[in-house]
Amino acid sequence: MVHLTTALDAASAVPLYEQLYKSLADEMRAGTLAAGTRMPGKRRLAAELSVSVNTVDAAYQLLAAEGYLESRERSGFYVQEYLALPQRTEPEMQAAAPVQPPEPKDTPVQFDLSTRGVDPGLFPFRTWARLQKELLYSSPELLTHGDAQGDIELRQALAEYLEEYRGVRCGADQIVVGAGLEYLLGLLAPLLPGTAAVENPGYPRARQVLANNGVSCCCLPVDEGGLSIEALYRSGAAVCYVTPSHQFPTGVTMPAGRRAELLRWASRQPGQRYIIEDDYDSEFRFDTRPLPSLQGMAGADGPVVYLSTCSRSLAPSIRIAYMVLPRHLLPAWQRTYRLYSSPVGRFEQQTLARFITEGYFTRHLARERVAYKARRDALAKALTGAFGPGELKLMGLHTGLHLLAKLADPPADAALRAAAAQAGMQFSLLSDFDLTGSRQEKCGTLVLGYGSLADDACPLVGETLKRVCTAAREASSGR
Repeated sequence: MVHLTTALDAASAVPLYEQLYKSLADEMRAGTLAAGTRMPGKRRLAAELSVSVNTVDAAYQLLAAEGYLESRERSGFYVQEYLALPQRTEPEMQAAAPVQPPEPKDTPVQFDLSTRGVDPGLFPFRTWARLQKELLYSSPELLTHGDAQGDIELRQALAEYLEEYRGVRCGADQIVVGAGLEYLLGLLAPLLPGTAAVENPGYPRARQVLANNGVSCCCLPVDEGGLSIEALYRSGAAVCYVTPSHQFPTGVTMPAGRRAELLRWASRQPGQRYIIEDDYDSEFRFDTRPLPSLQGMAGADGPVVYLSTCSRSLAPSIRIAYMVLPRHLLPAWQRTYRLYSSPVGRFEQQTLARFITEGYFTRHLARERVAYKARRDALAKALTGAFGPGELKLMGLHTGLHLLAKLADPPADAALRAAAAQAGMQFSLLSDFDLTGSRQEKCGTLVLGYGSLADDACPLVGETLKRVCTAAREASSGR
């Protein structure tokens, strides 16, 4: 027979039965009360602990309900076999290791120049909230399951928008809505043949998603016209992933002639070669009109899969991306994914559908272009003012939310990274996007995103970046 010496505190705000329950449960988990142990009778334990029988009964019943105890008729309560854990022996005390001083931490980020940033202040809070509130009150059916490809209202709105503004030729039945480009690319990958060619420097996440889904990738060089078509022919790839409207990260736009060559490459083996067109940052073209999409040039059943997202134009947390499939791929898609559910909430889908069809989206984009263009101009002015003539060359300013700054006398990239961290600046270097892993030590080209940069911070960014480059040069030279 066991004797329990559980200490209960009558002055505690926790009821006595709950204190007893927790104490006994802890002993059972630790193995102090072994499996199969018969618990003391309720009256006896109540007398030992100076509590009422009801207190002990409530604790026992709670332990039995949660599976710690088993009640046996005319016999009492027993510790369950499968719950009692083997008792652990305490390891021998070892000499305490000397306390190491904490490593110095980088200065907190003061200037975020990462390429993924957007300005949350430009989000259309009132309009979006009003549309969503109206839907919440008027459309309870949106709480039910929707179409696996996305709600038809959103797909129809996207088809009309893409045709008008990007020259995409498709029906709503060709569009698949998903929670981000990575999700859609991951579903697309098993439907594609052979090796995929990706741009280098390029988007690391796209290559990672393809590789994670069993697609072998080869990295092809990018020049002033985008991905090299000659290298594509030599690679033997069957799939080509490109960002023709705004190549990431170099910012170059693939000219019409190069686009035609790329489509000829795919058309030489119909159904066996595909182009994945990531229309990255195409909404933000400031100085020239955008070229039509590759998908529009190829047609509704051409070899192009079109991808785009709302993460840049609205907000990264609104996980709505969309993909336009060639018609001949639709049967394979439906066979493979017909039992899937859409990962995007229907209220968000319907809110975006109304946001587009009622004209708010195009007005919102126009407002964003004005704001981001002014910020780009302010940053470019600050950079050229902080650096002397010929010290810095700015590139890729015409499209998107980042620009490139090439240093004339670059220090080591590692020294630039270290100096930036110490100065509280966060930015990337072009060498960070070398997908082959063979980073150049002195690439000296900075990739500066200005999406989340405060307008009044631009002058200070130029001055701080100048100090960062000076410190990096001194560190590289050993001074």
